[in-house]
Amino acid sequence: MQDRSTPAGTASGWRTLVRAPVTRAVVALGFTQIIAWGTTLYALGVLGKPIAADTGWSQGVVFGGLTIALLVSSAVSTAIGRMIDRRGGRAVMAAGSVLVAAGLVLLSQVTHPYAYWAAWAFLGLAMRMNLYDAAFAALVQVAPARGRRAISYLTLFGGFASSAFWPIGHALDAAYGWRATLLVFAAINLAVCLPLHWWGLARREPERGAAAAAPGPSAPAPAPLQGAARTVGIALFALIGAASAVVFGAMAVHLVPLLEASGLALGTAVFLASLKGFAQVAGRVWEIVLGKNLAPVDLGRISIAFLPLSFLVLMLGGASLWTALAFTLLFGVSNGLVTIVRGAVPLALFGAKGYGEVLGILATPYLLLAALSPAAFAVVVEHWGYGVGEAIMLGAGLVSFLSMEAMAHWYRRRPR
Repeated sequence: MQDRSTPAGTASGWRTLVRAPVTRAVVALGFTQIIAWGTTLYALGVLGKPIAADTGWSQGVVFGGLTIALLVSSAVSTAIGRMIDRRGGRAVMAAGSVLVAAGLVLLSQVTHPYAYWAAWAFLGLAMRMNLYDAAFAALVQVAPARGRRAISYLTLFGGFASSAFWPIGHALDAAYGWRATLLVFAAINLAVCLPLHWWGLARREPERGAAAAAPGPSAPAPAPLQGAARTVGIALFALIGAASAVVFGAMAVHLVPLLEASGLALGTAVFLASLKGFAQVAGRVWEIVLGKNLAPVDLGRISIAFLPLSFLVLMLGGASLWTALAFTLLFGVSNGLVTIVRGAVPLALFGAKGYGEVLGILATPYLLLAALSPAAFAVVVEHWGYGVGEAIMLGAGLVSFLSMEAMAHWYRRRPR
C-alpha cells in the first residue's frame, strides 16, 4: 500500500479524489446551481425594470411573478422531495432543467399579466426541482457519508450566481432585449444543465466505503431520530427555518433601501449591499476550513446567532458607515452559513434515508414565508417606518435563535 506522504501516494490520493462520484457531483451541480439560480430567482434583479418598461406593467405585477413562483415551490416542496427519494436526484433534476427551459421560453412570449404570472407559477415547480433543496438531496444520494462536506462545497459555487448572471443578463438585455435574454437563458439550461445533471449524478458511492474515506473524527455519528423524537425535531427545525426565512426573504429585496434609510447615500448603500455576497462566501470558506469539525447543530447555533446580532448592531450602533458595514458583513456571514445548515442539520438529525422528503417538508414553510415577507415588510415600512421594520426583523431573528438553542438543548438531553 502506498504511503500518502510520498509523492506517489499523494498523486494517487488526488486521482482518487478527482474520480470520486462525490467530486463529479459537486462540480457538476456547482455549475448548474450558478445557472439555475442566475436564470430564475435572480433574473428579475436585472430584467425586472426592462420588463416593466417594455410592457407598461407595474413593478408589483413584475416582481409578483417571483412571489407566485416561490408560493408554488412551497406547495409542491414535499411532493418533489418524495419524488427525489423514489426516482433519484438525477432524473428529477434533469427533468427540472427541461422544465426551467420551457418555463423561460413561455415567460419570453407573454403579453398579458395573467400569462406572465402563469409562466412564473410553472417556473416555481421547475425551480423546486433544480435549486438547493433538490441539489442537497441529490448530493446525499451520491455520497451519504460525506453529505455535509459536499453541501458546503456546493454552496461555494452558488454564491457566484448573481455575480455571474447579473452582468450577463444586463449585457444581453442591452443588446437584444429581455425576451431574447430569456430565450438565451432557456438554451443554457438545456445545453449545459441537462447534460451536467445526467452526467454528474450518474454514480454513487458505497455508503460503507464513503464513510471510511470521509475526513474528520472517527466517532460514530448519532443514530437518526425516530418516532416521536423525529416529529419533534422536524417541527423545531421547521420553526427555525421559517423564522429565518422572514428575515432572509425580506432582505433579499429590501437590503439596499434599509441601508439607505440608515442615512447612507444610494451609491454607498448599493456598494455595501454588494459586500453581502462576499461575506456569504467568506462564511462558507470558514466553515470548510476551520468549522469542519463542529457538530452540525453547533454550526447552526453559531450561524443563527449572527442573525439577530446583525440587527442589534444596526439598531444600536447609530447611523454611520461603519455600523452599516458591520451589519452587512454579519448578516452576510449568517446568510451564507444558514444555507449550509439547512442541509447539514437535517442530515445529521434524520439521516440519509428519506432525506429528500424531510428537506421537502422543511422547505415548505421556509419558501412560503420567504415569498410573503418582502411584500409584508414593504407594508410595514410604508405605514410605520424602517425602525419598526428593523424591530420585526430582530424579533424574527430572535425567534429563530431561541428555537435553535431550544432544539440543541432538547437534542442533547433527549432520552436515548
